[in-house]
Amino acid sequence: MSLPCSDQLPSVAPTIRKQLQQAKIAIVHDWLNQLGGAELVLETLVEMFPEAPVFTTIYWREGMPERYRSWDIHPTWLDRAPGIYRHHQMYLLFYPLAVHSIDVSGYDLVISNKSGFCHGVRTARDQLHIDYCLTPTRYVWDYDTYVSREEIGPIARVVLRPLMRWLRRWDRRAADGVDYFVAISRDVQQRIARYYARDSTIIYPPVHTERYHPSEAPPSDYYLIVSRLVPYKRIDLAVRAFTQLRRPLIVVGDGRDRVVLQRLAGPTVQFTGRLSESQVAHLLMRCRAFVFPGCEDFGIAPVEAQAAGRPVIAYAGGGALDTVIDGETGVLFPEQTVESLIEAVYRLDKMRFDPVHLHRHAQRFSTERFKQELLEFIATCWA
Repeated sequence: MSLPCSDQLPSVAPTIRKQLQQAKIAIVHDWLNQLGGAELVLETLVEMFPEAPVFTTIYWREGMPERYRSWDIHPTWLDRAPGIYRHHQMYLLFYPLAVHSIDVSGYDLVISNKSGFCHGVRTARDQLHIDYCLTPTRYVWDYDTYVSREEIGPIARVVLRPLMRWLRRWDRRAADGVDYFVAISRDVQQRIARYYARDSTIIYPPVHTERYHPSEAPPSDYYLIVSRLVPYKRIDLAVRAFTQLRRPLIVVGDGRDRVVLQRLAGPTVQFTGRLSESQVAHLLMRCRAFVFPGCEDFGIAPVEAQAAGRPVIAYAGGGALDTVIDGETGVLFPEQTVESLIEAVYRLDKMRFDPVHLHRHAQRFSTERFKQELLEFIATCWA
């Protein structure tokens, strides 16, 4: 397995460049049964290293995009567990065991794309293991917030707590087996230091900014959300706020919270379900502003909105602190409350934003930038 193009590493010593071109590379991913930001990163890694096999705990062939079927995907024994594709959380205890069973011997470079446990894949001393850390496992390290957000009952909380203590010890030991950590944002970098006592380098995730361009037409009067409708996204804040403001809000996406959110919504809030990429791009270009009320590890959608020339109203936490410049590319609100979000909407009313400047700012997070930075980082680690 070779690196894609030697001229992408002009600053690397010829000897190191040659070694990397001849290296065998493996990619490890947590699970393949749903689409999200982790899978967008994985798709870019496969583009960069098309000959590299993808090792994962489970692979729902029929539930994932058809293009994945051309990849060399190796699931573990856990893939045969009953009902695991739709209810993979039930098998939480088994994921560390499944990851330990993955055999990446014979590969010179192992890249783990982690949001769960895949950084625990076993490697030898003569292998280089780089972990692209999307997040330290959230429900392990932030258990109380997770169970309250997911509305887990008191009995289940008591049963799960000792399991979480065991998983924390496992997760911490697994981190010791990683040679180099890469973080996707400053917030994730800080949590890697806190939970794993490890340094990391920030390389922002790849965003297909080239798919979006500012519109020459003036924006419409609606605000926009594009998201999975699940509790931690805090779409409820936006639904309540724009119902109270009586301003138009379009919510694109689906999820288990949709029925609850529709009950909260007034007549100015519209739910579209899932839309095509072209439909989403059109809505992004014409919206008054994009609304991002959750606390994400990074958050791809706000970057896409800026690439389309539109400002973002975002909660001042997580990855939004890396991608949204308050007063320049959008507005940050300090508390996850309806009142704080409404105040941010009023602040935005008084501002003007240059769509071309927003588009240029978004290029800091482009896919090509990600590829170049990751290749240079791999070369540095190899040296």
